[in-house]
Amino acid sequence: MTPGSVAADALAGRLASIRERVSRAAESAGRDPQGIHLLAVTKGHPASAVEAAVSLGLREIGESRVQEAQAKRAACPGRGISWHMIGHLQRNKARLAASLFDTVQSLDSAALAVDLARHRGTDVAPLRVLIEVELTGLPGRTGTSPDDAAAVLEVVRGLAALEPAGLMTVAPPGPADAAQLCFERLRGLREALRQAQGIALEELSMGMSDDYEVAIAHGATVIRLGRALFGDRPGPGR
Repeated sequence: MTPGSVAADALAGRLASIRERVSRAAESAGRDPQGIHLLAVTKGHPASAVEAAVSLGLREIGESRVQEAQAKRAACPGRGISWHMIGHLQRNKARLAASLFDTVQSLDSAALAVDLARHRGTDVAPLRVLIEVELTGLPGRTGTSPDDAAAVLEVVRGLAALEPAGLMTVAPPGPADAAQLCFERLRGLREALRQAQGIALEELSMGMSDDYEVAIAHGATVIRLGRALFGDRPGPGR
């Protein structure tokens, strides 16, 4: 196995454990585990991580950097993969992102929505977008404020090239109760937007390797797992 490559057998063991924990968390919350999608986050891992994930039936792949996703998509053609952008997206990368991804989970402004729509081709399905909401107050965090989410959603709804699919957030590090409060607030915001704008917003993308069971208990439909699936990212700066 080459340095940095991902062993499918190790991944299979982690995936089986995760699926068992997802099922238990869903059942404890009175939910159907089939309603929870596992997004395999391959940021910082080689294309072999994507190949290994796909070999185990994971076809929703998350990336945080546009160029890294572009290289991996080129290395893994014809796999039936749904590519998700989950990292902060600068407006100057909107042209490439609009054609590269099937879903952008980190939409954080009306201006970015307009840029993505402008560059989305007319011969492909609308780009699914989730509005990223910042609920922690931590310095350096990206995402729109809860107060501005409605205005961003209104703009998205007016753009035929975009499909508003839901909301996304990143919980603060630390105790489970802090994550719990964050997830409760996102779910509450989703309900308020549903009532105000009459739109389903089916997806709640919340929960990562350290807090996905808490997220499931509070309604997550998408959990974003990197380290729990693939281990630590290889190399310096991981």
